[in-house]
Amino acid sequence: MSPKGRPEGESDPKRVSAEGRPASDSPIDLATFRALEETAGAEFVAELVDTFLAEAPLMLSEMRSARAAGDAERFRRAAHSLKSNCNTFGALALGAQARELERKGLDADPARDASAIDAIEAGCGRAAVALKGLRRG
Repeated sequence: MSPKGRPEGESDPKRVSAEGRPASDSPIDLATFRALEETAGAEFVAELVDTFLAEAPLMLSEMRSARAAGDAERFRRAAHSLKSNCNTFGALALGAQARELERKGLDADPARDASAIDAIEAGCGRAAVALKGLRRG
């Protein structure tokens, strides 16, 4: 038996992601997501999730476009929007990645920005899967 009285190897049900993985592997902080549901209601959060799933690719596209145009302000605004949305749903690591791009702005090396945006895009894909599994309503 584990110290918490569960059979060895059995996960704490509060610490399991939507995909059944331990919550530490989840791209979504479940406490943040559940607090949002408690505050706003599960149906409204489901609508917000759907909006985020539709808009995140547009924010990423805006970041790429701004990077290509060398438009630092537009790049920062798109990174800020993505950061705020990610943090709202508990995609805290993803929000931190977007915050870093917002903070530093355009890199002198466009390839570094492209790589960072690619990493955020991959994270958005993982977050989307988790959010689809978590939404109710």
